[in-house]
Amino acid sequence: MKTPLNSEFLDALRLTQSGQLNEATSLIQRTLGIPAVSDTTSNNASPSQGNASNETVLEGTYRVVDEETPTRKATGFSEETETVLQATRFGAALRKKLGKLKGLAPLLHPQTPRSAPEPVPEGAQFLAKSYSNHAGTREYKLYIPSTYMGKPLPMIVMLHGCKQNPDDFAAGTRLNELAETMPCLVLYPAQSSNANGSRCWNWFNPSDQHSGQGEPSLIAGMTESVAAQYSVDMQRIYVAGLSAGGAMAAIMAVTYPDLYSAAAIHSGLPYAAARDLPSAFAAMQQGAKCTDTHVPSEARPLPVPVIVFHGDRDSTVHPSNSEQIVRQFSPAGCSMKGKLRAKVEHGQTPDGHAFTRTLYRLPDNERVQMEQWTIHGATHAWSGGSTNGSYTDPRGPNATAEMLRFFMAQTNH
Repeated sequence: MKTPLNSEFLDALRLTQSGQLNEATSLIQRTLGIPAVSDTTSNNASPSQGNASNETVLEGTYRVVDEETPTRKATGFSEETETVLQATRFGAALRKKLGKLKGLAPLLHPQTPRSAPEPVPEGAQFLAKSYSNHAGTREYKLYIPSTYMGKPLPMIVMLHGCKQNPDDFAAGTRLNELAETMPCLVLYPAQSSNANGSRCWNWFNPSDQHSGQGEPSLIAGMTESVAAQYSVDMQRIYVAGLSAGGAMAAIMAVTYPDLYSAAAIHSGLPYAAARDLPSAFAAMQQGAKCTDTHVPSEARPLPVPVIVFHGDRDSTVHPSNSEQIVRQFSPAGCSMKGKLRAKVEHGQTPDGHAFTRTLYRLPDNERVQMEQWTIHGATHAWSGGSTNGSYTDPRGPNATAEMLRFFMAQTNH
């Protein structure tokens, strides 16, 4: 059954971004044929604060991962019909979500995003530039560590979440600090408010889910432009993001596997998790379905390695999306066939969150292909981040340090 939902929900998105929340809610209700509803009470907890150390204590068990039995119940409906049904089920929550998300913005630590950069060490630079191609123009910030002397360095592309900007994301993740001790360039693309009123990357638009067009072409083109201007190790370019930025990082890893050697996805969603606004809400609230994306070839037998972080109390992006990302980037695809070796470790940050880390290896390869971090008690925020930036939870394990460790073990051959 073909449904004419796209234009109506795009109109609702535009109304939401312009602040006309009542009108947007009414339009969605009319489109879905549901009655008006009253506000529901939010019960979202803010990430806990603290200055705990990020040292971790690990203990592990081992298991073998084989094909998993799907838990999704068959409904007998087509995918498009199921999308309508899912959206209808969310009718009672749409007004609340529209009022708070304003274009899929995350419900995170209630801080005002930083508008000015933090001071940089002597000899380091944090440059403001822009890049343009056929898809438009995006500004970006580039951090060059004080240790850069013209020798090729790795580069990390960091995609911020909704309502964030490069300065805020840099402060919250503290990646520039770590780039001084583990030398690398850091590229922070900035979403334009003209492209999305809440500065979310448009991961839910089909036109922004393919190589050579839309936002993926801008991010990839920006990456290549910086690599051409500076001495960058082309075998060690990585992409990472939070929330909407995490979803876009998954898109970049799928659409540009020869450019990015690994990806870090924090509180994000798998590739092709949505194709419009209602399916985006469905994926965020119920979890997306796994979609196979990798076609093994002699040149690229394996997908891009990924490290995934997600809080198990995340009420903005359902934690099951973490599982679907791991399945999607498995060498065997969503089936997880092939008996990947998995090591499960449990740890605790001092005075902070407990966590479970699962490392996935191929039977004949000691290199870790995927890591999945589940942070117990954490909501929708960058784990181990600094309160100098927005949307952070300093009580979690240090996602920035763990991401760097994982990245530095991965190269594109």
